[in-house]
Amino acid sequence: MEMFEVTTEPLSVEEVVARLTEPAIGAVVTFVGTVRGETDGRAVRYLEYEAYPEMAEETLRQIGAEIRSRWPDVRRVAIVHRVGRLEIGAVAVVIAISAAHRAPLFDALRYGIDRLKEIVPIWKKEVWADGGAEWVEEGSGAREAV
Repeated sequence: MEMFEVTTEPLSVEEVVARLTEPAIGAVVTFVGTVRGETDGRAVRYLEYEAYPEMAEETLRQIGAEIRSRWPDVRRVAIVHRVGRLEIGAVAVVIAISAAHRAPLFDALRYGIDRLKEIVPIWKKEVWADGGAEWVEEGSGAREAV
């Protein structure tokens, strides 16, 4: 079963992968995005993600459809993003794609994370150890200090 979700709950990579397996599946590739403790040499305390959940989930489903259209051998797609306050090391996003064979999966996976950053209405605020914070606009490199 496919999975396109925005959640406040911790993400389980194993649960996402388990949703994509079936007897015809021979390969599952995953991208796991975690909260890193540094950006551009600046110590990060934590991240805050916000989203318009209904629109974000619809856009995640759209990305899944785009992937299946571009790579017909892809069997299933799952994209799950966490929102709220995420501490260093927490899993923020899991993308998993399955097929009978591995050949189409790596390009499809890269496409999935790139499209997520381009079009999904999820916003990220970096909160730094020095007390500053900044909303980061994914995909454009633009930042707005707060």
